[in-house]
Amino acid sequence: QVQLVESGGGMVQAGGSLRLSCAASGRTFSSDTMGWFRQAPGKDREFVASISWGGGSTYYADSVKGRFTITRDNAKNTVYLQMNSLKPEDTAVYYCAASDRGWANLRISVQYGYWGQGTQVTVSS
Repeated sequence: QVQLVESGGGMVQAGGSLRLSCAASGRTFSSDTMGWFRQAPGKDREFVASISWGGGSTYYADSVKGRFTITRDNAKNTVYLQMNSLKPEDTAVYYCAASDRGWANLRISVQYGYWGQGTQVTVSS
């Protein structure tokens, strides 16, 4: 059974940091593009960041550029999202996703065939 399991969410004050993890199992994701998306209450799911299979390329939404960093450890089948300088508008459920369609259409959720269950991040002002 293919699974992506996120962890590391929680509540933090504005300006604080959190590190999300996404552990993959059931198949090897080392050749997949991995991504993070988020969905705030009453809003559509939005792209946050992506990383290529080898980690050599990354891509970020403008809203998080310079504050968030996506990395991966293929030996552990895990992808991370380091979130610094958090703002109340970063409050959302964060989802990990995997795409076996290469480095393309990264911002489009349907490009990703595998999804985690999400982890809540709440940033208080």
